[in-house]
Amino acid sequence: MKRLWSLVRNKYLLAALAFLVWMLFFDRNDFATQYSYQKQKANLERERSFYLKENAAIIKTINDIRSNPQEVQRIAREKYKMKKDNEDIYVISKVAPKENP
Repeated sequence: MKRLWSLVRNKYLLAALAFLVWMLFFDRNDFATQYSYQKQKANLERERSFYLKENAAIIKTINDIRSNPQEVQRIAREKYKMKKDNEDIYVISKVAPKENP
């Protein structure tokens, strides 16, 4: 018991514990804040990689359009549903099967 009381009265141990509690819970950069920052950082890195891939795909499409006139026609037909005169277009889409309850 005497040893425990001497540990509790140790000013360096008390100062270290106070510092640890302060840094973990009360400081501006506490543990919870750092954790939320890390989650935000991971989310932003995922978004960045997604947008880099999208940007590369768009740049490739732009380069294809500039170099190949048939690509312009393909994109106009697929994306904008354009057609030539005297031409019929049929749009086929997949329908999800109904589930029986």
